[in-house]
Amino acid sequence: MLIAILGTRDTVQPLKPLHQRLPGENRMVALKPLYYSVFGVLLMWVLSVSQPALAVEGLRNDAPQRYEVVPGDTLWDISARYLRSPWQWPSLWQANPQVRNPHLIYPGDVLVLGTCQGQPCLSVERGQGVVKLSPQMRTVPKREAITPIPMEVVRAFLREHRVVEPGESPQELAYVVGGDNQRLISGAGDTLYVRGSVPARTRLGIYHPGEPYVSANGALLGDELINIGEARYLGSEGDIARIEVLSAYQEVRNNDILLPLEDRELSDAFVPRAPLNNVSGQIVAVPGGVRFIGRLQVVALDLGTQDGLQPGHVLRVDQQGELVTDPRTQELLRLPNTEAGLVMVFRPYNHMSYALVMQASRVLAVGDSVHTPTR
Repeated sequence: MLIAILGTRDTVQPLKPLHQRLPGENRMVALKPLYYSVFGVLLMWVLSVSQPALAVEGLRNDAPQRYEVVPGDTLWDISARYLRSPWQWPSLWQANPQVRNPHLIYPGDVLVLGTCQGQPCLSVERGQGVVKLSPQMRTVPKREAITPIPMEVVRAFLREHRVVEPGESPQELAYVVGGDNQRLISGAGDTLYVRGSVPARTRLGIYHPGEPYVSANGALLGDELINIGEARYLGSEGDIARIEVLSAYQEVRNNDILLPLEDRELSDAFVPRAPLNNVSGQIVAVPGGVRFIGRLQVVALDLGTQDGLQPGHVLRVDQQGELVTDPRTQELLRLPNTEAGLVMVFRPYNHMSYALVMQASRVLAVGDSVHTPTR
């Protein structure tokens, strides 16, 4: 469009003296300044609208210019204030070399929306404050950076759930064979007898066997274990060990499994982002047997580290379109899939992952597909 306008521009000729001009030329001379003024305005408009709009394509129209972080905020909450797709956070966040720990955001920080090399970006203003010194001890409250997701939900879940990888069968793990006085059900303070290898000098977890996680094609992804208590090793004779139950959240029964407690510390040093590669899978289970899935519920996916998943990776959830009958041909037609929500991976295993539902525009269900979100 711009080239066409420039191509139609007249070549500028020197003005003739008044006595040499033909009739009507005075009016044309008077109109030429107006012509070039209009041309200039039109040229500026073309240049302005031809600038790429990709820089602000994902930015919300109501994104605040300044936002003060408050206790309880999560990285996902803040990202959702600025972006239509919160998993695009890394493209918006501008690390600030002038502040300590520039990738961490604390309550009280002020986020400022600006531009960096022509792209929208966020920077942080972090007040240092003024401290008056005096000859006495002072207690300085520890500030904790905001977390990417509600970590209390995730940590509570991981205290109760664990996965045994396919190469390690639950049938090969140590298990309860009985209690004192032939008890079938035991609790805190009771002594139990366990068959199998039980390590000494370590805290032990007691687990109920859960449901196996299986993919759509029948492949075993892992076995669910549900933590019901803790125990300590007392001694052994042959392949039978004695343990003392230290705590129990449910009754301990024969065939319950004993394992060293795994490290339950979950790093929160991750940010919402899309996987680098295109992945596609399904929701294969909902721990706890819940049928309908909503926001901030945990789901099990048939994708894991072998598929490139890491904590913080966000996947889009799609629901299969309904089957309808063509009113003219009576054929069965499958309607297109519908976007239903977003999940974020927080605990990946080799063949599967636990993810938290961050958004749900519909009620999610086992069998819904998940894949890398569209950029």
